Amino acid sequence: MLTTDRVAPAMDVTPCTKGPTEATSAQRGSDLSLRGREVLAMKPSCMQSFGIVLATALLLAPVATAQRNKTKPSPQETSSPIEVSQPHSLDLLRQLDGSLVALTSKVSRAVVQIQVTGFWPSQKKSSGDGEGLTALAEERAIGSGVILDPQGYIVTNAHVVQHADRIRVVLPTRAGDSAFDSTPEGEGQILVAKLVGVDHETDLALLKVEANDLPTLPLGIDHPARPGELVFAFGSPEGLQNSVTMGVVSSVWRQPDPESPMVYVQTDAPINSGNSGGPLVDLDGYVVGLNTFIMTKSGGSEGLGFAIPASTVQFVSEELKRHGHVDRTEIQATAQAITPTLAAGLGLKQDWGVLISDVTPDGPADIAGLMVQDIVLTVDGRPITGLPGLSAALYQHPPDQDVALTVLRGSSRISLEISALQRYDQEEDLSVLATPNNRIARLGIFAADLEYNFQSVVGNFRSPGGVVVVAQTSGPNALKLRLQAGDIIRSLNTTPMDSVEQLRTAVRAFNSGDPVVLQIERGEKLQYVAFEMD
Repeated sequence: MLTTDRVAPAMDVTPCTKGPTEATSAQRGSDLSLRGREVLAMKPSCMQSFGIVLATALLLAPVATAQRNKTKPSPQETSSPIEVSQPHSLDLLRQLDGSLVALTSKVSRAVVQIQVTGFWPSQKKSSGDGEGLTALAEERAIGSGVILDPQGYIVTNAHVVQHADRIRVVLPTRAGDSAFDSTPEGEGQILVAKLVGVDHETDLALLKVEANDLPTLPLGIDHPARPGELVFAFGSPEGLQNSVTMGVVSSVWRQPDPESPMVYVQTDAPINSGNSGGPLVDLDGYVVGLNTFIMTKSGGSEGLGFAIPASTVQFVSEELKRHGHVDRTEIQATAQAITPTLAAGLGLKQDWGVLISDVTPDGPADIAGLMVQDIVLTVDGRPITGLPGLSAALYQHPPDQDVALTVLRGSSRISLEISALQRYDQEEDLSVLATPNNRIARLGIFAADLEYNFQSVVGNFRSPGGVVVVAQTSGPNALKLRLQAGDIIRSLNTTPMDSVEQLRTAVRAFNSGDPVVLQIERGEKLQYVAFEMD
């Protein structure tokens, strides 16, 4: 894929997950006073939603009345206009009410609550304790998900399950009409879920539960959302399952970060902690997007919610189901959006579109003749007007074929055939690998077998093999060692270490007071760490 430079949005971008996966500790919802303020903050949004319904009914009523009364009304008819319009307004409200009740009943059956238990970063150690070392603590989080397949495949956000050790799915229960036939929160049927695959770039994850004939929701691939359309956000905000809020679509192709290819459906439907992974549906019950984050200054919903478009959800979920990961086409070049200022400064022939800003020497794009300042016109015959279109075209490119690129160079149109490379997700945060299975308690660390895709966070390393430190936990020797995230343990008392299991077994053999010497690689340099085992 063409890589792009990213610029942070001006407002806080907050994942809509209830629990420690959120951006700051102040937004986790653990403080009751804060949670109370967030709940109060929802009330104006709810009143606005109701106001939309009431205003719609009242605005439609006079139109319907006028169509019936094309002739001049009699004095008797004009003397009591309220008596004519009021019953019709109530009928419209009743019809809308019935439609919303039916829609909620239909959609709620396929929306699940996701309960996650795992290890989350609780604090960053200071440089004196080991720069970059993350301390982890066991915590819980709640999100939402959508059943896409009756055989138990469920899509949610990647950040919901990012640090998961155990994932449980709570199936929805029938909404009772009174306290006597209602199911308490979180006491529906609970199933253990397996993580099929994660795609961090789109923030999507696919789960699998052992169940059959589950109710599903259709993705609105052939029913795209439109600006101004009524939509409904379903999920478990603050752990309250089967919650639904209403709003309108502000944009169907919003790009919060101009230099990122990801685009979203923007809505003012209230989205709060716990809504992440829940569906945004239209009046027909089609999923137009998957709720993923909000822009906020207060920590709660402010009418700026964003959902991953249904087309992206479909493509990524199918790739995860088929391969467990998403293959991406890469031609080893970097692109960015053209702005009028950029175009004027570089003397470009157009002030919009996508510009090649870098080409990797001796990479596929360089070999094919792609050059810096080329403007991308088409990819595989598809017109390209911006980064989202470029990203989508490369997503859909067959991995076994060359990429057909048409560019504008000066005043000339040039066609290129570029060999495609396949790229996998790189690990962006080693702490996501911290699980109980990777804990070495006596050393006070979480560790993982060194893999090829750790280079983006570990940096260059001398040789394959070894055990990489991913985070710190409590342990009798944790403070002595001062190991850092990214340290590679090469040997223990001169014995080479090639796996976490080998290191754990070797550590168990030591008695208290035994001398231990670890050879570690840090920043491509070797050093020894010596201590007595406690």
